Parts: sequence; structure tokens; C-alpha cells
Amino acid sequence: MSIHEECGVFGVFSKTPIPAAQYCYYGLYALQHRGQESCGIVVNDDGLFFPYKELGLVGEAFTKERLASLPQGTMAVAHTRYGTTGGTNRANCQPIVVNHQKGRMALAHNGNLSNAAALRNDLELSGAIFHSTSDTETIAYIITKERLGAPSIEEAVSRAMDQLEGAYSLVIMSPQKLICVRDPHGFRPLCFGQTPGGSFVVASESCAISAVGATLIRDVEPGEILIFSKTGVVSLREHCGTKERKLCIFEYIYFARPDSVIDSVSVQQARLRAGEILAQRYPVQADIVVGVPDSGLDAAVGYSRISSIPYGIGLIKNKYIGRTFISPDNRTDQVRIKLSAIRHTVENKRVVLIDDSIVRGTTLKSIVSLIREAGAKEIHVRVAAPPFLHPCYYGTDIDSEKHLIANSHTVSEIKTILGADSLGYFPLECLSELTDTGYCDACFSGRYPTAIQADTRKNRFERRLSDSEQ
Repeated sequence: MSIHEECGVFGVFSKTPIPAAQYCYYGLYALQHRGQESCGIVVNDDGLFFPYKELGLVGEAFTKERLASLPQGTMAVAHTRYGTTGGTNRANCQPIVVNHQKGRMALAHNGNLSNAAALRNDLELSGAIFHSTSDTETIAYIITKERLGAPSIEEAVSRAMDQLEGAYSLVIMSPQKLICVRDPHGFRPLCFGQTPGGSFVVASESCAISAVGATLIRDVEPGEILIFSKTGVVSLREHCGTKERKLCIFEYIYFARPDSVIDSVSVQQARLRAGEILAQRYPVQADIVVGVPDSGLDAAVGYSRISSIPYGIGLIKNKYIGRTFISPDNRTDQVRIKLSAIRHTVENKRVVLIDDSIVRGTTLKSIVSLIREAGAKEIHVRVAAPPFLHPCYYGTDIDSEKHLIANSHTVSEIKTILGADSLGYFPLECLSELTDTGYCDACFSGRYPTAIQADTRKNRFERRLSDSEQ
């Protein structure tokens, strides 16, 4: 599997000052798997905003001294980024902080607008000047513009939602309120909980709620606007039920941590079920089932349960390679440094190798070679996702079909390219067995829930700037 992660958002609200930055730090650590490009925290201390944003991992950006420099506050909002629109630079770090006529606002966004280019073009024609190339700034502009005529920030957010299309889970902070928003389709997850001390926390995944010692209350509903203030918690639901629920199915397959619960469905149980279905659809005579770390492991356990083939740890992942490691140019060498095969587990064995998905195929090809070199007699690849055939426009960094191996090769051809003895993909029609909720499977089926703009490249705004300078 070689695909980039989603962003992670986090927020905390308290009626009295708390070490809000520390809550965010631990929350972002729990969400680090969703993005490793950059991170940021903005603390609200009695209406004054104290931001710090930096490129790199949470542990690299927020040293003990840096955390100590941020004051206590009643609120904070935080973000860890993998960019699906806009490049990797400090200008695109989040949360975005806006100073406007009605006050300050800090905004963190997970997702990708499918109409970002059209919205940005309209704003620029009306005189807006953008400092970044992410679609998050577009959201901030629209909310700020609506705020001028709205009686409250939550009403401005509601009016902005009428203009936004695509995926957005937002955590927004004003001087007096913390607001979380989930788009009407519910493409990306968002949930909230409460600490023993009475503070409320909002996060992309429930694993971050648990990481700060809070108890999960529930998921934010698609289309819901949730407002935390000193007067209590208010839910605005005028956008709920206006669109068909379309949670990204890839959250269960790959993005989310296995200990998270999304829309009341355990991620780990969904992956176990995927492995069970693979065993039923693609049985094979074998001696051992091996999962590709990390998101292929639960599916491998599920396959083992149904097939009665023993589960074994046949691959070890180097957990000490961080962002500062200088990766070799060759992808095969990258895989060899990050993964190693355990010869004792696979030697002279018929191996069932379970991975979460195949995008380009280069990484899995290298993994198959590793296991083959360790002495495996046969390698039967099973994939816990259907074939990737189409780009994703809602937050996954797959904006073109040209690098998708399944788009230009048959299953038999892919098996040969990988060097496997057999290959089986998760059946598209069985995705509904992984979750009780409505889901988006456009990357597999091509059925997009929204209209798609003409230019969908990740760097489309950088390219437009470059073209205008010529």
C-alpha cells in the first residue's frame, strides 16, 4: 500500500483555564497517522490567540520548551496535516488564523472541497487575496464574508455550508466559542467527548478522545454544527439529512487507527470482517497467514479465523524511521529499510499475504520479493480493498488514474507484476458488510456523490500562480 493519509483535527473547550496546548499535543500524537507534513496549535487565552505551527511531526515541532511557551486557555484548536490541495510549506500549515471586522477566528480542516477552484476564483474576482494554496483558506474566507451579515459565527458557518461541496470536517474557534462542523455527506469522521473535569474535546477519531483521558459521547452527525460555549452545548441540525450519508469507506480499510470507532462502527472489527470475507471468497491451501504492517494485520487475523490457517508475524516494521530519515530514491530500497521478513516464519511455507490495498503496486511487489527471498514456497496475495480504478476528490491523494495499476492491468497481469502465485481482491459488492452506515466507494466504483471540477490536481493553485507569472 502506498497512499497518503488524511489530516487530523482536534479541539478542546473548558469554562475555566486549562493546559489546553497539552491536551492538543496528546490529541495530535494520537492522530499523527493521519498526516505527517506539518502540525499546529492555537490557544485561546481570554480572547487572545496564541498560535504555533511548524513543518514536521508533532514530537519534532512541539518540544517541551515550545509547549511551555503557550499559555493556559479555555480553548484550543489543533491540526496535523497531509495536504491534498496545496503544497508542503509553512503558508499551508494549519490551523489558519483570521483577523476580521467581527473578531478573530482559527480554523482546522480535514477533507477536500470538490468545488474549491470555482469558489476561490469567485473570491479572487471580488478582491480576495490568498496567502496559501490550500482550500482551507477558501473556507475561512467564505465564513468571514458571511460573518459580516450574520448575527453569530455559527449562523455564518451555516450560510457558508450552503456554498461548500465535498468533504470537510472543521474545528473552528472564535474568542468565545468552539464550533465543530461535519459536511452533509459525512465524508470524513468527527466525534466529541468529555473529560472527567468537564472539558469537551473534539477529534477526527475516537482514539484521540481516549488519548486525553476523555470519554467518547458520540459522532458529530453529517451536516451538524455543534457549538461549545460557556452557556452550554448547542446542536444546529438544519443541514442534517439534506444529503445522502457517504462516509469514506477507506477510513475503515486504511486511514483510521484500529482502536477508533467511526459512526458507531469499530474500525478493527471492520478490518477483521474484511479478512473473513476474503477467506470465504478466495480460499487457498497454505501454511501461514501474514499481514502487511500495520493496516493489513487485522484483516490477516480475520482471514486466519475463517480459513483455520495459522496467523503468523512474518514481517517486522522498523518503528524508528521518522520524518528526518533520508529515504533512498529507489522505492524497493525504502521498503527494505522499513520492513524485513522473518525467515523462521515463512521459510518453506505457503504464505497468504494480506495487504489493505494496492495503488501503484510497487511497494507490494517489493514486499513479495522480501518474503520470496526469505524462503517462502508460495505467496498468495489477498487485498482487503477492491481494485483502485478511479481518482478520489474528497481528501485522498489520488488525483489521476495514470498511476493506478488496476486501471491499466487485469488481475492476472497484476499477479504477474507482483510476483505472486495468486491474487484476490475484496469484492466491491461486499463493502456494505463492513459498516452499517452509508459510504463513498467512488475510488473503486467511479460513483461520485458530487460534481467534479475540471482541474483536480493537488498543486492546481501553485500551477495557476506560476502560469500567471509568465
